[in-house]
Amino acid sequence: MSDATQVFADHRELLFSIVYNMLGSVTDTEDVLQETWLAWSSRSPDQIDHPRAYLVRIAVNQALAHQSALRRRRETYVGSWLPEPLITSADAADHAERADTLSLALLVVLETLTPLERAVFILHEVFAYQHTEIAAMIDRTPTAVRQLAHRAREHVQARRPRTQVDPHLQQQVTERFVAAAFGGDLEALLELLAPEVTLWSDGGGKSSAAGPRPVHGRDNVARVLTASTARPLDDLDIQYRQVNGEPSAVLFVQNTPYAVMVVDLTPDGSQVRDIYTVSNPDKLTHIPEQSAE
Repeated sequence: MSDATQVFADHRELLFSIVYNMLGSVTDTEDVLQETWLAWSSRSPDQIDHPRAYLVRIAVNQALAHQSALRRRRETYVGSWLPEPLITSADAADHAERADTLSLALLVVLETLTPLERAVFILHEVFAYQHTEIAAMIDRTPTAVRQLAHRAREHVQARRPRTQVDPHLQQQVTERFVAAAFGGDLEALLELLAPEVTLWSDGGGKSSAAGPRPVHGRDNVARVLTASTARPLDDLDIQYRQVNGEPSAVLFVQNTPYAVMVVDLTPDGSQVRDIYTVSNPDKLTHIPEQSAE
């Protein structure tokens, strides 16, 4: 392996995490990393004093360039658009553990930021880059970066105050929720759902498991869930995996990924306040093959 290849390989996971958090798409992230590699491999390593800074700058700017095309695609997207779920558990064969992957719920909030605000938020809040370092990456002044960071932080805090639910509790509630939904236990489901719960379904117009728009309110969500799960699926297998760093349910039908379900809990972890279901087959192509249990 050449020196250039080794240096890129050493930084690939960092680059992947930064770009995925910026774009919310595994496929587009892989495209950006390929473009970053081409830019990197065209230079002689001894011409670059700080390879890590150079690679991150190239990747961030390539990701920003992809944002406009992504937003145009989403304008014509059928139904709700959700980030592409990323399996982060140890049994994911194609990807190493990614501790810096943001939750699906937070990625949804970040979609409401401008591309520059999102980039600055991720680089500063998640990867601890200083404002001066970010300014050099995106060709802005440190003052402008601080303003972007302030706006982004306030926006995110207003829509999703930072709370951390115990992973074991998250796993327990997720399993109880799935059992109630697929078992048709309306009483248990109503007990688990917060009054203001929202069901977000992303099928991209290609899956019968997703509705055309979000469903709000405990009674409405419970009714939609029990109606949709009442239709039996042949050879359905529900497995629990880490999705974007959180315990979640991955549904397989005839050994093929069918949907990913992620529940977001209230701050005290007692009820479900958001349900994210991704069943667009194009967004499930990176789900590892079904494991034997």
